[in-house]
Amino acid sequence: MKKRILLTGANGLLGQKLVSLLVQKPDVELVATARGTNRLPFAEGYTYRPMDITDKQQVLEVIGDVRPDVVIHGAAMTDVDKCEIQKDDCWAQNVHAVEYIIEACKATNAFLVHVSTDFIFDGAAGPYDETAEANPISFYGWSKQAGESAVKHSGLRWAIARTVLVYGIAHDMSRSNIILWVKKSLEEGKTIKVVTDQWRSPTLAEDLAMGCYLIADQEAEGIFNISGKEVLTPYDMAIKTADYFGLDKSLITQADASTFTQVARRPPRTGFILDKSRTVLGYDPHSFEEGIAVLAGQLKQPA
Repeated sequence: MKKRILLTGANGLLGQKLVSLLVQKPDVELVATARGTNRLPFAEGYTYRPMDITDKQQVLEVIGDVRPDVVIHGAAMTDVDKCEIQKDDCWAQNVHAVEYIIEACKATNAFLVHVSTDFIFDGAAGPYDETAEANPISFYGWSKQAGESAVKHSGLRWAIARTVLVYGIAHDMSRSNIILWVKKSLEEGKTIKVVTDQWRSPTLAEDLAMGCYLIADQEAEGIFNISGKEVLTPYDMAIKTADYFGLDKSLITQADASTFTQVARRPPRTGFILDKSRTVLGYDPHSFEEGIAVLAGQLKQPA
């Protein structure tokens, strides 16, 4: 019996990596959904259905029609500063949409894998395990916590995959990330300022996709930390990137977060403890250096 998996946010970075991974699994029947047209570079091995997660009727119709065994809900509004300004949009995408998906999953008895974030924490005491108390300090964090809360109280069989600072290469190069930014800046001989007083576990998009797949495959219930395995500052990440590509580290200067004006507050120290996902799921992420190597390999491939 093939497991039918419906994915939201297929055009996004995580969505792209999940589609690439899931089409290789012979026991998975994949239905990819996103707002508007399919922007993935290939159409083989899965079905695509347009679905706007903020349109309740559409969500109920598409999920009701597909009748998936598992829904992996990866779509969200993730621009932290934009969420702080466009609060209604943020709530529509990160909370109401989750409620519609829950309702649709109830009607079809689907297992729900919901992707969440380290930004539900205040960053006073990271790295965190799955039992840590949420205390968001931004509207984005608050919306993601509200989404989690809806899932936990849904009465469904559910899992929450929390992640941190996802990086990777989208097929259309639509998004930059710290590795690409550092590489490009240093190659152009630019001096860059990078913060030393924020800590994260940067997560390779392929690792997050694998973590979501492991949860979906096992229908493992509960909260799982799915991130990279090291806690690093952006400055550490920049130095490792320069080292990998053999670029001039003297162009990288240290700064603290207060030198940057950002609309939304950022938690200073997050990062995740991965013991549970390693033990229960068999999750084994790349190191940050290995992640850089994966990106470097992808940059060499013809589009």
